[in-house]
Amino acid sequence: MGINGIGLPGYPTAEYEAKKPKTDVAGKNFAGQVSKGVKARPNRIKIYMKTEDMLYSGANGTGLSYYIKYAEGSTEDDPTVIAKGVDENGDEFEQTIHINKINPKCATVVEMRALEAHLGVDKNGGLSSLPPETGEMGLHDRADFMDMFQKQISDMRLLGQQKLAAYYQYSMRAYWDFMSGRHGSESGSAVSHWRAAMGMR
Repeated sequence: MGINGIGLPGYPTAEYEAKKPKTDVAGKNFAGQVSKGVKARPNRIKIYMKTEDMLYSGANGTGLSYYIKYAEGSTEDDPTVIAKGVDENGDEFEQTIHINKINPKCATVVEMRALEAHLGVDKNGGLSSLPPETGEMGLHDRADFMDMFQKQISDMRLLGQQKLAAYYQYSMRAYWDFMSGRHGSESGSAVSHWRAAMGMR
């Protein structure tokens, strides 16, 4: 299997080669047996090395790999980004995302990565402010990220991981603040009630 960058001018990429899996005495390779009935992944994975003009560059466990930059026409009133990359099937994609139209209660992982970068949400020394389940999302999968945060906070509290619970609560608050500020007082009131129910100020 090879890992190969797109090689766009001005964007460094990485290229790696992996050895062919060894076969057993019956001539069947282990990977083939394990993946029987599972959709085959593309043989090549493209990796985008982050440059100074990128807001985000990364991938997840599905093979979805992309980078995000501000679009040329982006303004303070209408911040707009371009996401380019390959989806979980190895097909190239390009999306224009208007930050103010992102709804964290029904968003894709690419939209949330764009929002995370635009808002400058602290990643706590890690790679993401988003819950771990985002590692299983494909390009077009949508999820309620607020519910995902709530579940993650609850799980961390059950495990006695108070610092992680507090971090995910901070992250969730950043996205609620975004929705509250964007939608005005009516949404803000609903968010306030929800925060009170969650014990958040």
